[in-house]
Amino acid sequence: MWRVLAAAPARALLRAPPARRAASLAVSPAAGPADERVETRVAGLSPGQPVTLRAVAADDRGCLFQSCAHYRADSRGELHLSTDASHGGDYTGVEPMGLFWSLAPAGMEKPYQRLVPRSTGAPMKVEVLVHEGHSPPGAMPGPVVAKAEVQRLFTAPGVRRIRLKEGVVRGSLFLPPGDGPFPGVIDMYGDEGGLIEFRSSLLATRGFAALSLPYFDFEDLPRVMKELKLEYFEEAARFLQRHPKVKGPGVGVIGTGKGAELALSMITFLPEVVAAVSVSGCSSNTIADLHYGEMTLPGLRFDMNKVSVSDTGVFDIFEALDDPANPANSPCVIPIEKAEGHFLLVVGEDDRMWKSSLYAELAIRRLRQHGKENFELLSYPGAGHRIDPPSTPFCQVAMDRVLGVPVLGGGESKAHAHAQEHSWGKIQEFLHLHLG
Repeated sequence: MWRVLAAAPARALLRAPPARRAASLAVSPAAGPADERVETRVAGLSPGQPVTLRAVAADDRGCLFQSCAHYRADSRGELHLSTDASHGGDYTGVEPMGLFWSLAPAGMEKPYQRLVPRSTGAPMKVEVLVHEGHSPPGAMPGPVVAKAEVQRLFTAPGVRRIRLKEGVVRGSLFLPPGDGPFPGVIDMYGDEGGLIEFRSSLLATRGFAALSLPYFDFEDLPRVMKELKLEYFEEAARFLQRHPKVKGPGVGVIGTGKGAELALSMITFLPEVVAAVSVSGCSSNTIADLHYGEMTLPGLRFDMNKVSVSDTGVFDIFEALDDPANPANSPCVIPIEKAEGHFLLVVGEDDRMWKSSLYAELAIRRLRQHGKENFELLSYPGAGHRIDPPSTPFCQVAMDRVLGVPVLGGGESKAHAHAQEHSWGKIQEFLHLHLG
């Protein structure tokens, strides 16, 4: 009898299922340029096991951002985000970088904030976690079975950042490693003001000498954008053109929003500028009068009576800007037909900040009326206003620095993310083509 009893536990042990392997998560490269894709793989799960993948990051002020997506392991207990689809969470479908571009303020944080680096010297650290089961956004996730940290670099090793105080010009010059010379590009953003460097540092990582150029609310520059003098931008263009690390003979400029409109004015009036990238820009001068010598381009105005406010307090300013096609506003039109260089117009067809698609049409019509074909148009269905480098988190509504209220920028997250990735490659191709 004792032999039978002793054998029973042994038989039970033989029938026991094999112990599950520990789950593992690999994200590669673990540290790489912020505009490049990463490969995300999970192994050691049970076949068909439901899991939630989360990404968590903090900005320079400590504000927490997070995203999540629902997956199921394949028959081998593995996941590969480049080929496997998310079935829920913050996005669906095969989106290798979905966890990054869907990062949004966590529930305990103030809404409508952007996750963009204020300093490009330190990497942005993103923690990726694998949780058991499917948990909806904002809910308490299941136990963590694997995790990894990813560092997103905005400045490649060897890139030099030089703070600029050259005459009246302020900003930061980013130089790629090596002797050069490199194609030179001036980089500007919109009416949020200040110094925004992350696109410039990424351009330097891609081989451009990039000057991040503020034009108000920085150091001793004017605090508010009341009026602008093109001589300031001319001095910046001449500085970059004459820099020993810059290839020449001409330089390029890229701008978003108000910065895009300034890019159009620069290539129109300044012979040093031979290529202009306008991202969500207007073909007329807006807000602040622009002076150049004896010439003045008045600025189109915003009519706040045409602003609508949603029940949640979000401002929609889509109809507020004066109509640039109205003959009464013709003095504000930038005479881009005078430009000898080349234009790249980048617009999101769901831009709700203003009618950038229409403004691009007006610009193209004006060029063609003067026999010009020196332009390319990238128009993206479903994309909103601020089309940044790849994987920059989508932000449909953002706090406006000037108004101090949340303003609708438009767009749908997946379409906007795809527009950012596609346009970034095309922007670099355009600049290399026309700057050498």
